[in-house]
Amino acid sequence: MIPARSPQIDCHQHFWKFSPQAFPWIGESRAVMQRDFLPPDLQPLLEDNEFDGTVAVQALQTLEETQWLLDLSDPYPFIKAVVGWVDLRSDRVGEQLDRFTRHPKFRGVRHIVQDEADDFMGGAAFRRGIQAVGDRGLTYDLLVFPRQLQAAINLVSRFPKQKFVLDHLAKPEIEAGNLEPWLGRIRELAQHPNVACKLSGLVTEADWGNWSRDQFTPFLTGAWEAFGPGRLLVGSDWPVCLPAASYDEVIDVVWHFLQQYRTADREAVLGGNAVSFYGIPA
Repeated sequence: MIPARSPQIDCHQHFWKFSPQAFPWIGESRAVMQRDFLPPDLQPLLEDNEFDGTVAVQALQTLEETQWLLDLSDPYPFIKAVVGWVDLRSDRVGEQLDRFTRHPKFRGVRHIVQDEADDFMGGAAFRRGIQAVGDRGLTYDLLVFPRQLQAAINLVSRFPKQKFVLDHLAKPEIEAGNLEPWLGRIRELAQHPNVACKLSGLVTEADWGNWSRDQFTPFLTGAWEAFGPGRLLVGSDWPVCLPAASYDEVIDVVWHFLQQYRTADREAVLGGNAVSFYGIPA
């Protein structure tokens, strides 16, 4: 009998219907992204890279998009989970969360904190929202820049039972090759066992037209040593990755890095950890 392969999950990608008004940050330098990206576009890429499913993550901060992502997941079973948006600072955040948790694939929440002031996560209203997320057994994606890592550390220390995951390694300065002070803060964040980390979003922090796999090694190694194989997840950040790399190239960066480690650890990063973190049914 051929042994069953562990599931492989792309834990971070986006869908959207493009409009310049909805996505003003997608300018001419990202012209390849100026179109719709929908499940039929992604499905063959997943299959070519032997992924069994994906986690769709919010790109707009609207309740309408969260509902749209959940609706998309119904006819496409390879969408295993949705990380949506709710207004965490609203007095009605509980109602918003309860609305979406009626759908079994609503598994987490994200706010685009990288666009906010550095002390945004310290606000009382935001923290009440995080408490509401945790009360419902949902995860929270930390989308921050390196300068906001200390605020992230302060947040996760206040909520030791909340499941957090750091998106994109906090977008380190890969093009410049600057490991510090990013690495020190990553190590401090990783001391909190309720925090995982996505190996995603790296190519767009390098020189889009002139990067090599070796440039990512110090950053991937830093994440591996800080979080260990049990708290790392692989994500493509498709289609945001496309100005810098194809889907296949993005996955190859992480796949090549993982070859030095034992099979069980590779399988955990490539999918097992995502299944556990997001509560994806086996």
